[in-house]
Amino acid sequence: MLNLVLFGPPGAGKGTQSNLLIDKYNLVHLSTGDILRGEIAAGTSLGLKAKLIMERGDLVSDEIVIGMISSKLDNNPNAKGFIFDGFPRTTAQAEALDALLEGKETYISAMLSLKVEDAELIKRLLARGQDSGRADDKNESIIANRINEYNNKTAPLKDFYAAQKKLSEIEGTGTVENIAQKLITVIDNL
Repeated sequence: MLNLVLFGPPGAGKGTQSNLLIDKYNLVHLSTGDILRGEIAAGTSLGLKAKLIMERGDLVSDEIVIGMISSKLDNNPNAKGFIFDGFPRTTAQAEALDALLEGKETYISAMLSLKVEDAELIKRLLARGQDSGRADDKNESIIANRINEYNNKTAPLKDFYAAQKKLSEIEGTGTVENIAQKLITVIDNL
């Protein structure tokens, strides 16, 4: 089973690249952002809690996210693999994910980390906010807070996967196709 963590700051292109990799390798996409936005759109109690947290630019609790992921894994028993987009974000989450996957007799194959400069991320997210209508992509101070959260709390997670010899860093600027080819090269060499 091919299980990939697609990693990078908000606006790095994880969603775009996930779609290309899902098609190529027939993977199930697990985007915690999409799952949470689905809960928000459905107006569930989880969604309402998550909405308040996300609108501040903060992270949703590990317990909520791990529960959602476990459910998604269980709902896709015949999957060839999964691509984790936006999760894990912390070492504690990575450890919980490893334990969850081990209980399901599988593991993370690789972390693919997209690298993009902060100024480019802000530009991309503001543009996405105009197109998508997402409140968290329209306000530069919220965007800056999200990038700061990533740099301080999430980026250190790379060390966790580097210690397992599962980290590959990929330059996340250039054409979508060029970035995708870099990712495919890494995956095909696993």
